[in-house]
This record gives sequence, structure tokens and C-alpha cells, in this order.
Amino acid sequence: MSLFVLYAEFLKIGLFSIGGGLATLPFLFELAARYDWLSPEKLGDFLAIAQSSPGAMGMNMAAQSGFAAAGIPGAFIAALGLVSVPILVIIIAARMLESVKESRAVGAVFSGLRPAAAGLISAAGFGVWKLSLYDGAAPVWYRALRPREALLFTVFFALIWKFQKHPIVYIAAAGIAGVVLRF
Repeated sequence: MSLFVLYAEFLKIGLFSIGGGLATLPFLFELAARYDWLSPEKLGDFLAIAQSSPGAMGMNMAAQSGFAAAGIPGAFIAALGLVSVPILVIIIAARMLESVKESRAVGAVFSGLRPAAAGLISAAGFGVWKLSLYDGAAPVWYRALRPREALLFTVFFALIWKFQKHPIVYIAAAGIAGVVLRF
């Protein structure tokens, strides 16, 4: 893959993934459908690493995806592509928002962006759910749900909902559970 194409792909992702790192996932799944250097399974692995690594999740995902496409230069170019537009937008917006922060039009734009961001993040959540818990190769539809993974998901969801501990607790526990249960 050429570095220019890689930069252009991640520039588009950075331009349209409003809502943070999880909002990049629908775009990354689309990349996985178009290029052979990326697959939904690799994205699932990248997501697990990105969420348990320091730094912004979107940047971690871009760097890992770029590395898969073109090694270390690809990691740098993908990350640069992802942040190019947001950096420019932040610089311009910071200058402009001070003068128009009371504008009804600006308020309306943000009112429209919030649901769009929620939609992108929800789509990403569904993609991760499908990748983690759904077996598309199952011989019959009622065996498509991976029971061990679904049980682990349910247990962690309940623990997170009830106790709300630091995320590292759940990440470490999930890693240990994966080793013990031999996922």
C-alpha cells in the first residue's frame, strides 16, 4: 500500500469520525472490507491492544492499522493522517468560537453533532459486539452466538455496571480470564 493512499484514507477517517476513538471503528471496518492488509479479526485484536495501551484509542488504532499496511512508516503516516484535519479544525474553531460562542447557529451545529457522535459510537459498539460475540461461520443461526464470550461479556457488563471500578481492573481481569479459560 502506498503511503499517500494510507494518509488519504486516515485523513478521511479523521475528518468524519466525530466523537473520539470509538467513532473511528465504523470507518476502520470499512477499510477492512476494501483492503487485504486489514481484517475484522485484526481490528478486534487492535482494539483490545488500543484500549489497554496508554494514549488516545483512535491514534493507537491508526498506528496499528498503518503498521499492518506499511510497517513503521505506515504507522506514522496513518496517525498523522488521522490527526491532520482535527488539529486544523481545533485551531480554527478555538479562534472562531470565542467570537461566536453565544450564536444560535453554533449551538444548533453542536446540537446536531452530538447525536451524530452518539450514532457513530453506537455503531462502533455494535461492530465490536459482533466481532467478539458473533460467529458468522456457525452452521445454523441459533449457534451463531459464542457462549463463552457471551457469558464473559455478561459478567463484565454486570460488574462494570454495579461496581464502576477503574477500567484497568476490568482489562486485567479480562486478560486473566482469557488465559484461564483459554479463549
